[in-house]
Amino acid sequence: MAMMDFISKQFIDIIEWTEGDESGAGTLAWRFPMAGNEIQHGASLTVRESQLAIFVNEGRIADVFEPGRYRLSTQTLPVLTYLRHWDKLFASPFKSDVYFFSTRQQLDRRWGTTQPVTIRDTDFGAVRLRAFGNYSFRVADARRFHTEVSGTRQQVTVEDLDGQLRGLLLQHVSDAVAASGVPFLDLAANQVEFAAQLRTAAAAEFARLGLALESVTVQNLSLPEELQKVLDQRIGMGMVGGDMGKFMQYQTAQAIPEFAKGAAGGGGGGGVVGDALGLGAGVALGQVMAQQLAQGLQGSGAAPAGVKPDEVMATIEKLAELKARGVLTEDEFAAKKAELLKKIA
Repeated sequence: MAMMDFISKQFIDIIEWTEGDESGAGTLAWRFPMAGNEIQHGASLTVRESQLAIFVNEGRIADVFEPGRYRLSTQTLPVLTYLRHWDKLFASPFKSDVYFFSTRQQLDRRWGTTQPVTIRDTDFGAVRLRAFGNYSFRVADARRFHTEVSGTRQQVTVEDLDGQLRGLLLQHVSDAVAASGVPFLDLAANQVEFAAQLRTAAAAEFARLGLALESVTVQNLSLPEELQKVLDQRIGMGMVGGDMGKFMQYQTAQAIPEFAKGAAGGGGGGGVVGDALGLGAGVALGQVMAQQLAQGLQGSGAAPAGVKPDEVMATIEKLAELKARGVLTEDEFAAKKAELLKKIA
């Protein structure tokens, strides 16, 4: 009797996979543990929704089973029957490997650029872009996934593929931006379009592994700090309609708080002015004053009422200071100086 119990334990009559039990969460592929046992002819195979199962016999995939309950026999294993040359009346146990695959979506997988990616942009030319988001995927072709990825491994998890899949997405960031045709300045308002292009560009790479790239989202797009400053200035120009005089007034207004802060804690007058100039307030203020004075002098053959020659000379001195700081070129300074001197001559 003990011998019969021992023999009966060598035959497997129920084959199933409850995800999250012995295989653990996040498992994509799992090999049913045989431990030297054989599958009983007529055994029950249960494939749940969001699962696929394949039989592998002597290194070859024999059959693929979709969700359902199957009685394993020569009728339900026609390919395996052909491989082993079974007669329909042959009812002996058989030895094959059974692999289960999870086909449910693997959600909230993160992707992001560890280093800026250089792309072509219609406004800025070359732009170093950083992007972050998430994506989801599923096993779509169990046969291909087994052949290309999982093979004979006992278990394959989402984490095993994380680096590879993230890399597949990142290598197509430039393609997605180019395909979208959207300048960087407009990408923030068109992240859905950018994400759709990224999914389209990377989908074929996922399919080669037996995977389906279900969705891609873009949560953030950013530029390096130095280019972001240029962009901020461009936005500031847009706020004043491209008028340089108004833009300089805008810059001056932004610098006034720093100027006042330096004046409140400064030691002497020269030090306060120097600190303010270092912060850009003096430069912006000088440019605005020079432009406003020049505009006032235009259209009149002499200095306008209320403007004294010494004030014009003070303005020229400010322009000279701007030239020394590299704000004005030598030619620009000479032209403006000649214009001012002509007006008061």
